[in-house]
Amino acid sequence: MGLEGAGGRIYWEQWVNLLPERLHFEGRRTQGAMDAVNSCLNYGYGMLTSHVWGATLNAGLEPFAGFLHTDRSGKPSLALDLVEEFRQPVVDRAVFAWILKGGTPAVDRNGMLDPQAKGSVAERVMARLNATEAHRGKNHQVRSIIQMQARTLAGAVRRLKVYRPWPFTW
Repeated sequence: MGLEGAGGRIYWEQWVNLLPERLHFEGRRTQGAMDAVNSCLNYGYGMLTSHVWGATLNAGLEPFAGFLHTDRSGKPSLALDLVEEFRQPVVDRAVFAWILKGGTPAVDRNGMLDPQAKGSVAERVMARLNATEAHRGKNHQVRSIIQMQARTLAGAVRRLKVYRPWPFTW
């Protein structure tokens, strides 16, 4: 977990260096984010979590019994564990590309995305979920890869398969 934290700090520092200064992105904030970039990421992660949660249920897994995230009442820890594998290729990639191509996310004084930014993030995250990528020697929609990974995780929990994460490319 320490290595993940160190890697995460380096990753988000590079976002700070690459994003336009006008966005005032100073690093990753999950709770209480007031800037537009973090609000876009949080909104996209919420969409991704919903999709992954459904995939865990479809695979016959208990979304509240996780490995990495702490089990807490009402927290879908296993779904959040599986979300980690898909944050960068689904949400980060979509938000980063949109902003670098001139997207201008805006938030109100409470840090909530304006309707136009919500629509833009939702459109791009859905496009990533529907995009085709290579996995296991074939091309599949990313949403199908998520489902396949949830089923592989179910097999690993039952000790029938070895779990290997999806090696995506940017």
